[in-house]
Amino acid sequence: MDSYEYTELLKKLAIKIDNIAQIIKPDSIKERLAQIEQMEQNPDFWGDVKKAAVISKEKTTANSILNRYEKAKVALEDTNDIYEMAMEEGDEETVNDTVAEASTLESLVSDLEVAMMLSGEEDSNNAIVSIHPGAGGTESQDWASMLYRMYLRWSERHGFKVETLDFQEGDEAGLKDVSFVIRGLNAYGYLKVENGIHRLVRISPFDSNAKRHTSFSSVMVSPEVDDDIDIDIEERDIRIDTYRASGAGGQHVNKTDSAIRITHIETGVVVQCQNDRSQHKNKANAMKMLKSRLYELELERQQAEKAGIEKSEIGWGHQIRSYVMAPYQQVKDTRSNIPYSNVSAILDGDISKLIEGVLIAQQSK
Repeated sequence: MDSYEYTELLKKLAIKIDNIAQIIKPDSIKERLAQIEQMEQNPDFWGDVKKAAVISKEKTTANSILNRYEKAKVALEDTNDIYEMAMEEGDEETVNDTVAEASTLESLVSDLEVAMMLSGEEDSNNAIVSIHPGAGGTESQDWASMLYRMYLRWSERHGFKVETLDFQEGDEAGLKDVSFVIRGLNAYGYLKVENGIHRLVRISPFDSNAKRHTSFSSVMVSPEVDDDIDIDIEERDIRIDTYRASGAGGQHVNKTDSAIRITHIETGVVVQCQNDRSQHKNKANAMKMLKSRLYELELERQQAEKAGIEKSEIGWGHQIRSYVMAPYQQVKDTRSNIPYSNVSAILDGDISKLIEGVLIAQQSK
């Protein structure tokens, strides 16, 4: 990048920062944070636990946006000052060092843009993720397991906590079903774009003839619903089944029907939980999963009505993203249409750029 291109980049980023400031109104955020701090100093504030939790959540989100904005703004101003001084003094070394940091500066502004997009009512919530392999037996079950690991690694990179609610091992490899909660700020806001069908093309490790196989798995992401969201589920609307938990758990697994499966009769939604030894706790978690899934379905229905979209099957032509490992290396999302060649890194959880690309593409429509 030459000096002219870098100067134009700085101008472009400055315009973005100004536009963002007009949208988020940093002074208003600071005023609101000051109000919240005054509220927190009132002993009665903490008496209403439910209200305090809502306000605390608002504070965390506001602080996150403000900190990102100020970090990007200060970095851009400092860089611009240093670059102008270096150019005036003919300090080529400093100029080159400054230009070399262009990608870091762009990332700061890009992170701020994405944070602005995560301003939906549910975006700051935790995410409940379920992965289901499509047709294809061992191939699809192994692919579902690869996706599960990808989201676990992504969560680790962000310092998010993960709790597995249900896990059913595959017959030979991989998994038949898995549901888990990812807890962290904006977990749902980021992962909501993962909702859909994921396609894998690779040379099968289970085929002795080393042929290329195509596998599908669906990923369902729902916001973990807060207690203040009223979702009425009558007993007559559901069917509850108990069964013996599978997987790790020692003798308890073989002796107690502690696992819970709940079927919502009208929608056909099925959730299950077996992570706890207590049947009551598993039922409570399963009900929470069901409420979250029904809430997400309602959001999907409203969005589908606006866009005229119909529900997809887990198979050909319906995928949101393709991961190709043979005959070439590429991951491409149908919504952003941006190709990525670092397939191994993506499958190891490096999916933030992929997610951000989709969020930006959806915002620009």
